[in-house]
Amino acid sequence: MSRIGRRPIKIPQSVKIQIDENQILVTGPKGRQQASLHEKLQMEQKNDEIKILADYKGDTIARTQMGTLYSLLNNMITGVSAGFQKQLRLVGVGYRAAISGKTLELNLGYSHPIKYELPDIVDAKVNANTQIVLESCDKQALGQVAALIKQMRPPEPYKGKGVLFEGEKILRKAGKSGKK
Repeated sequence: MSRIGRRPIKIPQSVKIQIDENQILVTGPKGRQQASLHEKLQMEQKNDEIKILADYKGDTIARTQMGTLYSLLNNMITGVSAGFQKQLRLVGVGYRAAISGKTLELNLGYSHPIKYELPDIVDAKVNANTQIVLESCDKQALGQVAALIKQMRPPEPYKGKGVLFEGEKILRKAGKSGKK
């Protein structure tokens, strides 16, 4: 079993952490996030480090939750201090994106434009009509929004058209071979 949860987490100067019974509140310059603490876990904060303690004698669930909480807390601290970013590319003739307020309007080859209302925690910018940059302090919400946008027109293997993550490669298939 992983021992990742035993390592202390460094807290940057710009981040403040409040621990109330079973709730953790992380506040920083990019926003704030909240998570719940498992009943068998405790947290100990000393200066600029935070450590997760578990009462796991004979209980493997507490140990697994310890590693999960470590990763969640680390992502929350990174999110509120530096933030997370995902980039999407629109590949295809006539595929365009535009943003107005919190509404993302996508032309993806359908007979109508698709309007997607972004959650409050996610911000978007459109570069050159075919690149969408999503930013958020919440890694899970950012990944969910990016996956939903990609799902509107998933990449297809024959021409490579669709919504792709930046740097994603599409495995292309050969078309039909003609009659011989």
